[in-house]
Amino acid sequence: MKITFSVGDDNNGLLIFEGNGVGVPDEHKVRIFDRTFGKNTGLGLFLIREILSLTDITIHECGTFGHSVRFEITIPSGYWKW
Repeated sequence: MKITFSVGDDNNGLLIFEGNGVGVPDEHKVRIFDRTFGKNTGLGLFLIREILSLTDITIHECGTFGHSVRFEITIPSGYWKW
């Protein structure tokens, strides 16, 4: 697992989690955050997205299927300090 943090041109923070698994198929990238999607309950990523959204933080998966998973969490300017 690799974790990085960077700051974009708009002063938003970008927290990136990258894994070395097989990744997420393109057709599932949005659905993995649905309440009922998943092998078990599907609540894990759903709850993460809901909790982060309370503070205008967003999360999406943008890895390459077959190579890795990559979650990008965007943190609005003013919600973090460096």
